[in-house]
Amino acid sequence: MAALDADSPGAEECLEEDEEELETSVEDPENESAGKPAPGGRSCILTRRGITLRVLLKDGLIEPGEGVLSIYYLGKKFLGDLLPDGKITWQETGQVFNSPSAWATYCKKLVNPAKKSGCGWASVRYKGQKLDQCKAAWLKKHQPNAPAAEESLVSEGEEEELAEEDEDEAREGKITLSEPALGKKLEEKSRKHQSKSLVEQHNADNGPHGKRLESKNRTPVRYCTLGSRDSGRNPHTLVEVTSFAAINKFQPFNVAISSNVLLLLDFHSHLTRSEVVGYLGGRWDTSSQVLTVLRAFPCRTRLGDAESAAAVEEEICQSLFMRGLALVGWYHSHPFSHALPSLQDIDAQMDYQLKLQGSNNRFQPCLALICAPYYHGNQGVESKISPFWVMPPPEQRPNDYGIPMEVEVTYVQDGFLTNDVLHEMMLLVEFYKGAPDLVKFQDTWSQEQTYLDKLKGSLASRTPKDQGFAHVLEQIYSLLRQSS
Repeated sequence: MAALDADSPGAEECLEEDEEELETSVEDPENESAGKPAPGGRSCILTRRGITLRVLLKDGLIEPGEGVLSIYYLGKKFLGDLLPDGKITWQETGQVFNSPSAWATYCKKLVNPAKKSGCGWASVRYKGQKLDQCKAAWLKKHQPNAPAAEESLVSEGEEEELAEEDEDEAREGKITLSEPALGKKLEEKSRKHQSKSLVEQHNADNGPHGKRLESKNRTPVRYCTLGSRDSGRNPHTLVEVTSFAAINKFQPFNVAISSNVLLLLDFHSHLTRSEVVGYLGGRWDTSSQVLTVLRAFPCRTRLGDAESAAAVEEEICQSLFMRGLALVGWYHSHPFSHALPSLQDIDAQMDYQLKLQGSNNRFQPCLALICAPYYHGNQGVESKISPFWVMPPPEQRPNDYGIPMEVEVTYVQDGFLTNDVLHEMMLLVEFYKGAPDLVKFQDTWSQEQTYLDKLKGSLASRTPKDQGFAHVLEQIYSLLRQSS
């Protein structure tokens, strides 16, 4: 695989951008006489900029190895393998980079697309030690009488950013980080592996797919009131979403969602008083920049049932593959509160975006949907379903939370209910049958309406006009009455 170089515009912000690749006849990193006078009296002093990873490897200051290189940026951790030739392999995808700056710039742009440079030698660590410290050790050893180190190659703003990165690393054990699948190369990774990693990450944050019983009466806060991350803040704090227009930006992609997707996830969300979760399959068209969501995949498993969760994950992976669909997002419910993301949801979504985006050489969005079926603040009986996406915090405030952005979508009305959807609805009814948190559909929801009436009313707007499957839906509703 061809090695990737950092973008040239970053050179204005960080003078180290690709500097380690500079080699001249006078300053040859492979020259045994580096740091010694050349024949004829010509100086061959190797400057700080001319020291490459190959030089450090050759002199034994560092050694090749798997996972010996790391980057911490905006709460995310990246691991890399150091190759014998001085190149770097990113473990998440197997991509090969020529230099620390190229790798750092690429990884940081995944988290923050506005990032222009990586300052690799100050950002990349070798076994926990910054590479620029390794470079300084080489200079001290081979050129003890050399002039003092050149003026800092990092700008004032970047110094502040690097200090924040140090804090990120110090908090590694306290903040939920996105841990890439170790040792997986891009050509070895399929959509199946991506799906499992997303499911596993969500389980780590929230427990398996039965999730938790949701606390009621959560009052949303505005994003601007959050400030920097605070370990004392409740991770279930709800945050109002921000429109792209409010920050003078355009939505970076368009979204179209099938009505059958909404019907199935809405049905799933109505069944239990606990939060539920599922995944979204569809397609991403790079030419039109349209993300089409075609299928919902509910996760039928309960809290703590690891064996069942693994089987459900495998089933979802196979379903995606058999239908020729890609994993394009996820959904979960807030049964009795606002359809707004919590701080925990925001961090989870940021991790998922990074996982999907990091698996390709080009941008691919990841969509999140939140369904609020029983929140009394909803207008009418229809559940509120809110799509959102997370924008990285401003670069000058890397310790802030990601910004939850409201996503505008186009809803496409399907002409009929597919057998897939009906079968999945039957499986969900059977799965939650007898569960202690199953909604009692005969009970009163509001005034003279029961919970079953509420469910029917919410699904009505998402049900195709073709009534050919109406009798099947009635059978499903009858089963719900019996099971509850």
